[in-house]
Amino acid sequence: MSLVCSQRRQFFKKASGMIALGATVPLFSGKAYASLPVTNEVKRLSLYNRHTGERVQGIFYANGSYQSDVMTAFNHNLRDHRQDESARMDPKLFEFLHKIQEYLATDKEIHIISGYRSPKTNAMLAKRSGGVAKKSFHMKGKAIDFAIPGIELSRVRDAAKALKLGGVGYYPGSGFVHIDTAWVRSW
Repeated sequence: MSLVCSQRRQFFKKASGMIALGATVPLFSGKAYASLPVTNEVKRLSLYNRHTGERVQGIFYANGSYQSDVMTAFNHNLRDHRQDESARMDPKLFEFLHKIQEYLATDKEIHIISGYRSPKTNAMLAKRSGGVAKKSFHMKGKAIDFAIPGIELSRVRDAAKALKLGGVGYYPGSGFVHIDTAWVRSW
């Protein structure tokens, strides 16, 4: 028996044993297997809409994909309550909120002040206040105004700014932080 044949037999004996044990590691080592992503990340949020009194919570991301039923519930919770209109919110907003919670080491409920705004509502608010942009990202489903009760607003702002995931506005007089999924900037 040759050395090659003996090594081959040992390899197959070892491989069949690993398969029988239900091994989940690759049989071969090398760079090709080192970079295979293995993700079991689960992302959860709990939202309370201060205008409607509605609460929604759930796992919005699991096993590498967004959970459509939870995303739909989140979109409804963030609707324009004045017009009773929903829109598809940018999933990056939920990612941003989740990252803020991770940064602050909290899973407290997030209080929503404003999510989606219809053009009609945005125009009405812009007439009342100079602080409302006429081309607001709220109308595109790309902005949320929120607070996390029990956590200082300045800490929420600092966490959002540190993450550099989009725009961050600080409104301490009104009691909320604005985030959006546009370019990184703050005011």
